[in-house]
Amino acid sequence: MKDSDFQLLVTSVRQAGEIKRGRMKPAAKIEVRPEDVKAIRSKLSKSQSEFALMIGVSVSTLQNWEQGRRQPEGPARALLKVASMNPSAVAAALDTVQEARHTTTETGDSPRR
Repeated sequence: MKDSDFQLLVTSVRQAGEIKRGRMKPAAKIEVRPEDVKAIRSKLSKSQSEFALMIGVSVSTLQNWEQGRRQPEGPARALLKVASMNPSAVAAALDTVQEARHTTTETGDSPRR
C-alpha cells in the first residue's frame, strides 16, 4: 500500500474519532445506505463473514447495516466511506488473510489463523 493511501486512512479514522467525541464538526454528514454497504463489500470480493472480520464488526452488525435495520456510526461510517472511495487501500490495510499470505511469502512460515 502506498504510504499516502495509508496516511489518508489514518487521518480519516482520527477525524472520525474527533467528530464522535464532539471535538470537531463533520464537513458533511455521510449517509450510508444499505445497498452501499453491500456494494462496498462486493467491490472487495468478500463474503459477509470475511468483510465483518476485516473491518472488526460482528456478522449480525453487518447484516443489520445491509438490511437497513441499523446505520453504521462514527469510525465505522468513516471507514466505509474510505472503502467506497478507495477499496484497494482499505483491503491492503485491513485484510488479514492478504497480510498472512504476504508474511508467509517473506518468511516461509505458515500463515497464522
